[in-house]
Amino acid sequence: MLLEQCNEAVRAELEDVLRPCLDIQRWIDEIIDARPYESREALLDSARIAADPFTIPEIESALSHHPRIGEKAAGTTKEAQLSTSEQSRVTGEDPAILAAIAEGNLAYESRFGRVFLIRAAGRSARDILGSLTQRLNNSPEAEMATVAQQLREIALLRLEGALAA
Repeated sequence: MLLEQCNEAVRAELEDVLRPCLDIQRWIDEIIDARPYESREALLDSARIAADPFTIPEIESALSHHPRIGEKAAGTTKEAQLSTSEQSRVTGEDPAILAAIAEGNLAYESRFGRVFLIRAAGRSARDILGSLTQRLNNSPEAEMATVAQQLREIALLRLEGALAA
């Protein structure tokens, strides 16, 4: 969606563009309510500001839409398509690394009670496994901060893609 289209779109239409980037209603509302934008950068800055900080309930809600790393997203929604695309470098990797990621996912969920989230776009399975292994050592507070940062990165990356389409 081009910037002009974003500025002129009816609310529901723009919500449909933003929701696959990040399904947090407050974030969507703040971006929409700050229109019009003079530039693409101004829109992205507004999205960054709206994404910091996220509340714990917002993070937990957003995580409910994310598949495990190495698993295909369920459904045919735009968000599922984005997730599948972002993890494209992971799925064709060495089966031993994929098995280690699957084990790491379970260990992470056991430790933190939620799915492991990382900006997977452009990362190899080996890189993701290294991050997963390292993050298992985080305190719950440090990990929540890391998850929030990863969520912001994913949202902004997806928004940049939506603006380029």
